[in-house]
Amino acid sequence: MIRPLLASLPLSLLLSLLLSQPVTAKTCTPTWVSGWASSQFRPTGDAALPAGTLKDQSLRQIVRPSIAGDRVRVRISNLAGTAPLHIAGVSIARAPASTSPAIDPGTLISLRFDGSPDLIVPAGADYLSDPVSLPVAALDTIAVTIRYQGEPEQTSHPGSRATSWHMPGDHLTDTAMAGAASFDHWFNLAALEVERCAPARLVVALGDSITDGKGSTTNGNDRWTDRLAQRLQADPKRRDIAVVNQGIGGNRLLNDGLGPNALARLDRDVLAQPGVTHLVLLEGVNDLGTLTRDAPVSVEDHKAHVARIIGAYRQIIARAHARGIKVIGATIMPFVGNDYYHADAQNEADRQAVNAWIRTPGHFDGLVDFDRATRDPARPDRLLPAYDGGDALHPNPAGYRAMGDAVPLALFD
Repeated sequence: MIRPLLASLPLSLLLSLLLSQPVTAKTCTPTWVSGWASSQFRPTGDAALPAGTLKDQSLRQIVRPSIAGDRVRVRISNLAGTAPLHIAGVSIARAPASTSPAIDPGTLISLRFDGSPDLIVPAGADYLSDPVSLPVAALDTIAVTIRYQGEPEQTSHPGSRATSWHMPGDHLTDTAMAGAASFDHWFNLAALEVERCAPARLVVALGDSITDGKGSTTNGNDRWTDRLAQRLQADPKRRDIAVVNQGIGGNRLLNDGLGPNALARLDRDVLAQPGVTHLVLLEGVNDLGTLTRDAPVSVEDHKAHVARIIGAYRQIIARAHARGIKVIGATIMPFVGNDYYHADAQNEADRQAVNAWIRTPGHFDGLVDFDRATRDPARPDRLLPAYDGGDALHPNPAGYRAMGDAVPLALFD
């Protein structure tokens, strides 16, 4: 009935009816994904700043999102605080380079928190900013400036391998921050999250100082996770995959070290990251090394220690699987020759036992064999000299590049 009726209408009236109909715009469902992140915790010893360093200061920190997006928001952390954290303001902008505090004034945006320029973060909590329209490309250089009100309790990521700048007073809109003092730490900045009108996947790298990048170059972005992000962005089929580095120097599976143990921080640093689909787990060398660092132990203690490490892996796998996250196991790299751990044949046997479990199909959802990629074929209990950062434990930039190249990208398909 409708079609014959339309056919009988004059052409002019028909066109008028068609043109008057509302046009449905093409839309998408925006997706948030963590584009950059750092594991925050309470710094101790040399990692902590002298009292008063950040009191009433503006702190500018440089980060690099690993994926492109249309809008961004930042996550401010007061994880280690025992009292509320007062922030007078936060701004964000693109930066021409990672080696100076200068920013692009045409991109400067003052962030808001529930519509307000200032915020109070409860003790132990994180706080997200309101989203802002700031289109970012993957591997862009982004500056986030925090203006502290009073002196904050220190919550930080000491091993930034990136320079941050600070000055007294309000420098939220200062495009140069000329004369600013600097240090190589991140403070209170837990994440830069990116919103996309396109699908996104996220790989979280959970680990110790080898994931954190000890031995890489300051502001060089040459950790193994940086190399992995570069490879993913160079592949047109995989540019929807983000990578965030949640490594902490000295971290362990079973006990606290510099920062809480991996099981204690799994929920916050991995499972709570928006968009996470995959976890690459490289943890255990510090557990193996600390067992006999101060004194030998019995064979039975060695066996029990290996069993506990494997038990921790099982716990992480089970908890990640419950969230639908695939877990990629990474083999532990050689550390014989390291003066701090002075590994002997039994420590090496422990490492081989753990790696054999990691390599066994059915335990992890996939494998990255960092041991095979970095060991010396002539002395497989040691790092290849060309990859040794100088302490027989941490790779140099060439070693980190080899690690990043050893990750099969198909693991994330």
